[in-house]
Amino acid sequence: MSFPLVRDLAAAGVPVAVTCRVLGFSKQAFYKWGAAPVSHRDWQDAHLLNAAYDIHADDPEFGHRFIADELHTAGHRVSERRVWRLCSQQQWHDKRPHLVCRCS
Repeated sequence: MSFPLVRDLAAAGVPVAVTCRVLGFSKQAFYKWGAAPVSHRDWQDAHLLNAAYDIHADDPEFGHRFIADELHTAGHRVSERRVWRLCSQQQWHDKRPHLVCRCS
């Protein structure tokens, strides 16, 4: 998002209204971001990544399903899909070879 750019330009004397109009978003969106630059979801993702990193560091052989199970055991309420997304962003992939079904 370009909100940090708007903030920097405003500090240099460029009006927020002009910058937002040129970049194509509303002033309200900028001021809402300024009140809370990190969303609640991003904050939760950061905490989950921290916990998942510890699990992954202990046993890097397993993938997102194992990490999701361990997070559930530790008391985190998180879906397997969300863990998959976070692991994909961090490029954590399981090291085990996948079995391929050769059904005819």
